[in-house]
Amino acid sequence: MEIVLAILVGVLYTAGVYMMLRRSILKFIIGLIFLSNATNLLVFIATGLTAGKPAFVDNSTPSPENLSDPLPQALVLTAIVIGFGIFVFTIALKYKYFETTGTDDLDQLKQTDK
Repeated sequence: MEIVLAILVGVLYTAGVYMMLRRSILKFIIGLIFLSNATNLLVFIATGLTAGKPAFVDNSTPSPENLSDPLPQALVLTAIVIGFGIFVFTIALKYKYFETTGTDDLDQLKQTDK
């Protein structure tokens, strides 16, 4: 399962970089989302996938190998919230940019400088 997820991380990074190198700002934002999701998945995979129980323990203490680590889950959840904030901010910038210039293509933006 980890191999499949590692390949998915590579595909997401590749698609994200490809989309960020396109001429459209909307495609740049989509590439940013891909990179954010790939990084979240990479952090989650790097800590190891365990099919264990949650880290809440009661009076009986199970072995630590069977418990899942809550720290990577908290880091990924925080990164998702930060990524969503960045996404909303870039969408607002794109809206104002389109409102000002009337174009989404960066090549046409060079023509508006004259």
